[in-house]
Amino acid sequence: MAIAQSAAAVSSAARASRPRPTRAAPPRIAASSVAPPEPAARRLVAAFDRAIPLASAVTPPSGWYTDAGFLRLELDRVFLRGWQAVGHIWQVKNPNDYFTGSRLGNVEFVICRDANGELHAFHNVCRHHASLLACGSGQKTCFQCPYHYWMLPLLSVEVGWTYGLDGVLLKATRISGIKNFNKNDFGLIPIKVATWGPFVLAKFDSGFSQETADNTVGDEWLGSASDLLSTIGIDISLPHICRREYIIECNWKTYERVSVQRCESVQAEQNDFDRLGTKAIYAFVYPNFMINRYGPWMDTNLAVPLDATRCKVIFDYFLDKSLMDDQSFIDSSLKDSEQVQMEDIALCEGVQRGLESPAYSVGRYAPSVEMAMHHFHCLLHANLSGDW
Repeated sequence: MAIAQSAAAVSSAARASRPRPTRAAPPRIAASSVAPPEPAARRLVAAFDRAIPLASAVTPPSGWYTDAGFLRLELDRVFLRGWQAVGHIWQVKNPNDYFTGSRLGNVEFVICRDANGELHAFHNVCRHHASLLACGSGQKTCFQCPYHYWMLPLLSVEVGWTYGLDGVLLKATRISGIKNFNKNDFGLIPIKVATWGPFVLAKFDSGFSQETADNTVGDEWLGSASDLLSTIGIDISLPHICRREYIIECNWKTYERVSVQRCESVQAEQNDFDRLGTKAIYAFVYPNFMINRYGPWMDTNLAVPLDATRCKVIFDYFLDKSLMDDQSFIDSSLKDSEQVQMEDIALCEGVQRGLESPAYSVGRYAPSVEMAMHHFHCLLHANLSGDW
C-alpha cells in the first residue's frame, strides 16, 4: 500500500467561518510559529534533493533525526498544518465525552462532544491564567479551571472559570472591579475537528471549530486512498478493544521508517482482501499514522514526537463484533502483537543510536524495496521547503 498523502499539509490556513450568533468570534490564532526556519534546519533540508531518482539518491542526513531545530521546523510545517489523526470515535461516542490529545509541540488540546452531540476541539488552556483545563478522558458537563482550587484548597465554593463543552465561558469568577470585560470574548479557542470512518482528526492551522463531513476530509487527509480504505473494512463497525502506549528512545521518523517499510513489504489489492481470513492491508497515512487491517483485527499506531530523539507511539486495537466475547483469542492476539512491538522498539532504538554516531551521515536506498521510504522523505522535504 502506498503512502496516502494529506493534500492539506502544504495548504495555507483556511478562512475563518462566521461566528455563531450566541457567542463572540474567537481570536484567530495560528498554532505554528511565524518565525523563519533556523539556519541549521534550512541547511539540513537543503542537504536532501528529492529530484534525484531513487536509484541514485542518498538518504536524508542524520541531522533530520537528531537536531532539535529541525524538529521545530517539522512541527511548524508538517504537524501543525493539515489534518492530523488524534483519536477515535469510541473516545467521544456519547454526549459529554471528552479526551485530551497528546501534546504537539506547544499545543495542548481537548476533543469533546457537547450535550447536543456536536463534536468540538479546543486548545486545552483557560483564558484566565493559562492553566490546563482537562486531563485524561471521561465525561464532564463542563470544564472548570483548577487554578484557584490549587490556590485556595480549603474553600468549598466553586471558584474556577467554567466553560461549556461548546467552548462558551459560563462563569468568570474573581473578577470584581475588572473593566472592559465581556465574557463572550473569552471562550475557549477552537480547533477544526472532523471524523473519517472510526478516526477523529484535528486541523491546528484553522481558527474555527465546525465538524466536517467525512467525504470532504477524506479527500484532504487520504487523497486517492480514501475510496480504497473505506471499502475494505476501515469503518466504524469494529468496536475498540484497548489502547497501549510506548515511549521510545528514537526520533519519530526512525519509528516511521519501520511502518513505511511494512507497507512496502505487504501489498494487497481491494479484491484480495479477506476480512476474516489471513490476508492483510497496511496503510501508512502521511505523516505519522499507520492503519493495519488483518483478519478480524484492525490496529492503528500514531507516532507523536516528544523531542528530537524520543517519541510516543499510541496503539489502538479494534476487533470484529463476533469475537468480542472470546477473551482467550483476544489475549493471545494482543500478546503476539506486544512481542512484535518489543522487537520493533529494540530495532528503532538501535537505529537511533547509530544515527547519533559520528560514523554515520547519509545512506542509500534499496531501489527494489524502499520506494515508499523515499516517497516519505520526498513528501517531508516538500513540506519543509515549500514556504521559503
